[in-house]
Amino acid sequence: MLNFLNFIVTFVVILSCSLLNPTLTAQAITSSSTVYEQRIIHSPDGIGKYYMGREIAKVMGYTGAGWLERPSREGEEQPSKIVSLLNLKPNDVVADIGAGTGYLSFRIAPLLTAGKVLAVDVQPEMLEIIDLFKKEKNITNIEPVLATLSDPNLPSESIDLALMVDAYHELEYPQEVMQKIVKALKPGGKVVLVEYRGENPFIMIKGLHKMTQKQVRKEMQAVGLVWRETKNLLPQQHLMVFEKPDSRNFLTR
Repeated sequence: MLNFLNFIVTFVVILSCSLLNPTLTAQAITSSSTVYEQRIIHSPDGIGKYYMGREIAKVMGYTGAGWLERPSREGEEQPSKIVSLLNLKPNDVVADIGAGTGYLSFRIAPLLTAGKVLAVDVQPEMLEIIDLFKKEKNITNIEPVLATLSDPNLPSESIDLALMVDAYHELEYPQEVMQKIVKALKPGGKVVLVEYRGENPFIMIKGLHKMTQKQVRKEMQAVGLVWRETKNLLPQQHLMVFEKPDSRNFLTR
């Protein structure tokens, strides 16, 4: 019934636009047939935009920076264990996508003695916080990168690892962002997604801010990434590892 109502509302909007601007109508029809679906009736925690059956969650703004830096975070999420599970090499280039205050970036950077962290975020205020922490901690191998909603602004084949901790589910344009991340990965590079386990209803996180492993794997497969493993060693989150296929391996066979 709700899908039918959404269809009627969308049809009326497009029909109204056609009377005013036929070109706009064609664009609207094309947009509605893409990978995204916009629904009028949706969760108050989401933006009403759906991707592969999943509603995209609202972004946590920079005013929530204090929550990212909360003293209880280590006990609740064990982010130090996340860092240890990444198996980083000293010369790796890591993109921390949705870096926020740089909570993970500053824990990764000391391990990259010949590498660096690209702290990527769409909020300039978050990057200002990272710059402040860089000076306070005297850490020089973190580079803040201002992204757009659809582009992480990373050079082609420039990173060994893209890390997203509780961030992917908030991407407004997940397919576009992931396609560009795949291009930014070196051959054989990896994407690591950490998300609260959507399969567990007892994890006290809002539903749209959790993801099932099945949903994540479906969305990563859509952009050409290959699932390698899922590590369930964290208290409440999946740590899922995906890899960009190395086409050079096929050429040498």
